[in-house]
This record gives sequence, structure tokens and C-alpha cells, in this order.
Amino acid sequence: MLSGIKAHTLRIWEQRYALLNPKRTETNIRYYDDADLKLILNVALLNENGLKISKIAAMNLEEIRTEVMRLTERSLAHDDQIHALTIAMVEMNEERFEKILNSNIIKLGFEQTMLHVIYPFLSKIGILWQTAAINPAQEHFISNLIRQKLIVAIDGQMISGDGKKFLLFLPEGELHEISLLFTTYLIKSFGHKVIYLGQSTPMSDLISVYELHHPEYLLTVATTTPAMESVQSYVDELGGLFPDSTVLVSGFQVISQDLVLPHNVQQLTQLRDIKPILEQISQVLQEK
Repeated sequence: MLSGIKAHTLRIWEQRYALLNPKRTETNIRYYDDADLKLILNVALLNENGLKISKIAAMNLEEIRTEVMRLTERSLAHDDQIHALTIAMVEMNEERFEKILNSNIIKLGFEQTMLHVIYPFLSKIGILWQTAAINPAQEHFISNLIRQKLIVAIDGQMISGDGKKFLLFLPEGELHEISLLFTTYLIKSFGHKVIYLGQSTPMSDLISVYELHHPEYLLTVATTTPAMESVQSYVDELGGLFPDSTVLVSGFQVISQDLVLPHNVQQLTQLRDIKPILEQISQVLQEK
């Protein structure tokens, strides 16, 4: 549908939280009017920025609108650069995109460019894609350029031998890799070792690699997979299979609902939330 939100997710929002009241045709087929679609997009935006659905459901329409405006104003602090990147994407102009991105990296540094320019830009891409303002080829074109830039930045990092081991992977069927790559960059910037399995990792492969390396931490991002009704069981499985490690979980499918987390599983509302964890690890290592 236009919003990009799965029908099953919408039904959970409707039945469990009374957020929506879809209309029905004479043949009893559910549909959403323009007001519903606007509400769905606003709710999704707030939820993706860390607000629980239960909290959003307690807000009235004016409060939701005000919160969306506040988030939008904050995320567009570098709106000129984001606008320029959008033009480069629409034109599929790789040279222009590289020039804009490199100038921001020189000015802000790679990490701050990712946090304050690229991530807001990706959010804008999501809205443009949802409203059919861009086509899949344009979205893939720009995502692959960002992915390449991340890989180069990761390869340029030097790792000491004293850090912890992090095993990074996406659930089987999950292909949205940019956030996982950026997390790899952050972890390696603190001197830790990353074992990177990447997209769509079967559980059997994850277990095999874990038994070989015995990492202290596992990290995964569930953007679209597993399905919402299966996320709790998936998180429970990760906690049970790897009891001697800390499992860090993030992504829309995780933060969009209230999960009961096993004792060794920790939720990251945003992947940048890993920085305090990395800083704490560094402090402990320095004290030894």
C-alpha cells in the first residue's frame, strides 16, 4: 500500500491499539482514505524514531502532528545537503553524489555525515518511495553508492588485538544492510573485531560461526523480517541459543512493539545507541 506499512502491522495497530478505523466497501473490503494514510505515515515516522505504539495511541491527532513536526525539523537541520543528494539520486548522477558526500565528510567527518546527513536523507527516500515519487531503480542506485562508501570507510580502519568480538548478521530474508554496515564502522572505530555475516543469515550458519569464534556480542537488525508476530519468538531463540553472549537487537520490527526481552538480550532504539555500550567497554578495558 501507499504507506509502505504491511497490512498485518496495520491490523495490529487497529485491533490492539485502536489507532485506525478503516472503511469498508459494499463488498466488505477494507480501505483507507487520505486522512487514514496521513495518520499511518505519521505514526510510522514516530514509531521509527523510538516512540512505542502504545504511547502514540494515547496521543490525540494534534499531539501526533506536533511531534511529527518537531522530529522533521530536527532531522532536516542539514536540509540543503539532503536536497542536493535527492537531486543527485533523481538524476542518477554518481559524480554529483560523490562530490556532495565527500565535501560533507571533509567538513563533518564520516560518522557525523552518516548521522546528520545520510540517515535523514534515507528517511526522505523512504517517504519518496512510499508515495511513488521515485522508482526502485533510483532507490537501489543511491543505496548501493552509500553501501560502497561504508565498505571503503570500514576497510580503512585499523584494529588492535585487545578489543571484543562482535558477530553482526541480518535475519534470514532480511536484506536492508546499510544500518548494519554503519554499526560495523562504529564498532571497529572503537578497536573491536567484527565478524560480519551480512544479509539473510540462516540460523544454522549463525550457530556454526558462533561456535567457531565465541563472540562476546551478537548484533542484528530486523527492518522487515521476521514478520511482526514472529519477532518475539525470534528474540527468545537468540537469547536461548547464545546465553553466554550479549545479544543486541534493533530495527523497525523490534522497536515497533513491546517485547519481553531475555536477560541477555538488549534492545537498541537506534543503532547509534551502541556508542554508550562501546564507550563502557573501552572504559573497562582501560581499567584492566
